[in-house]
Amino acid sequence: MVVRSAGPRFGTDSPAAAWRPSAEYLERSRLRRFLTDVGCADLEDLQTRAEADPAWFWSAAVADLGIRFDPEPSEVLDVSLGPEWARWWVGAGFNYVAAGVDRPAAERPDEVALIWEGEDGAVRRLTRGELREEVDRAARAMSALGVERGDRVGIFMPMIPETVVAVLAVGKLGAVFTPIFSGYGAPAVASRLADCEAKLLVTADGFWRRGKVVDMKSVADAALADAPTVEHSLVVRRFGMASRDAPWRDGRDVEWSPTLAWAGGDPVPSVATDANDPYMLIYTSGTTGRPKGAVHVQGGFPLKSAVDLAHCFDLQRGDVLFWFTDMGWMMGPWAVAGSLLLGATLVIYEGTPDHPGPDRLWDLVERHRVTHLGISPTAIRALMTHGSDPVRAHDRSSLRVLGSTGEPWNPDPWWWLFREVGGERLPIINYSGGTEISGGIVGCTTITPIAPCSFAGPCPGMAADVVDADGHPVRGEVGELAIRQPWPGMTQGFWRDPDRYVEAYWSRLPGVWVHGDWARIDGDGFWYISGRSDDTIKVAGKRIGPAE
Repeated sequence: MVVRSAGPRFGTDSPAAAWRPSAEYLERSRLRRFLTDVGCADLEDLQTRAEADPAWFWSAAVADLGIRFDPEPSEVLDVSLGPEWARWWVGAGFNYVAAGVDRPAAERPDEVALIWEGEDGAVRRLTRGELREEVDRAARAMSALGVERGDRVGIFMPMIPETVVAVLAVGKLGAVFTPIFSGYGAPAVASRLADCEAKLLVTADGFWRRGKVVDMKSVADAALADAPTVEHSLVVRRFGMASRDAPWRDGRDVEWSPTLAWAGGDPVPSVATDANDPYMLIYTSGTTGRPKGAVHVQGGFPLKSAVDLAHCFDLQRGDVLFWFTDMGWMMGPWAVAGSLLLGATLVIYEGTPDHPGPDRLWDLVERHRVTHLGISPTAIRALMTHGSDPVRAHDRSSLRVLGSTGEPWNPDPWWWLFREVGGERLPIINYSGGTEISGGIVGCTTITPIAPCSFAGPCPGMAADVVDADGHPVRGEVGELAIRQPWPGMTQGFWRDPDRYVEAYWSRLPGVWVHGDWARIDGDGFWYISGRSDDTIKVAGKRIGPAE
């Protein structure tokens, strides 16, 4: 039985709201159409039904996006082993690359799928047809290097087109990719490659950052010395002939461009994976011990990403999404999977948002006609130090939605983004969840009022609540952020460490995911996250997080 807090679960149209949906947003909303199609009066009604019957909600949500399984599942949700080991789409066939790359390439080959901009000003566009051809070539090359279904492939790359291609090629083969942050040193890279027993590493010679070349090849080489299972390193020469003097080990190191050049041919069909086959092993930082490898499956993370982007951000076919991130953080794979499954165009950028000038980000928005811009509060704090002139110098009329994640807001940068960038007309979709979640627990939508620094409520379909130490719902005070029902995208445990996964999230309250965040729901239904629950202090007897 689902026990929840009394009162509104979503922010109401109170004086606290800074943004309210206009008729234009309501009319365009994919979520609003979904409410009508499933016979729900409003989000409260939808959430009540979703919490009572998660299988109904997620089946309806995925079908609404036009996503098909082949074969169809024999059972939508199996919790016979307990909610912590919930399995979705039992017996279903699903490969997200077939759904997000192969099928759209056949139907709309000339539509732009990916736009890349380098810090040096280089720009490259790939249509859906071109993206499929590149992914097929990379898949052939990886297969020739011995990658098979279920093998792990490390992706230690900057934000360049080849990174997206490599990620998708791994999925096409039914293998498992491990994204690694491009700024890590050799020990962090090695620990991840060794832990997942990677067979192949895809890396680059380097990338631009603030006008300087950041070397990746030497970092990768040092890491490979402590990653004995890696047989080959597939290297993208970002700097071409300029990097010919980079260290090279014949027999192990393989150059990307000439390898893919001979790997042409007929289209490569995506492997017919099961919806519960692993597709990504992504590591999260732990306070002690080895890194935690969250296991995600074909029918989990990609579908949760797409549903969140559709329902919270109202991303639709023809929109242009740019989320300022790295492929090593979950928002990189999230943006790739979600944008492709929804038929949007994805923009990726190699450099920093204020180089060579403080208007670089806004120039990028203008030139690529970005409709959905995602950025962290920290980045906004840095950009606002340059004032509003760099923003006002560029046309931002293409923007419809602003997104943020990664940390709590404080008021000044939130208002600056709302006023100076959004002109008080754009919603800021605050979004919080985690790597193990595959996206958001709480968020905003384009059909609900938004208060500064807040979340409008649970992401649709997420049975989120704020509870005390005994699991009782609380309002108006800080409690633990918890989830009372399973969802697609919930990690299928930590890599070869099931006990650590159960201890991390399921050990405190029976049958309830306790996320480790302090949260609060105010009297108007707006939600706030104040920090990690293991980073708290007491002031006047009250528990508060670092943000407070």
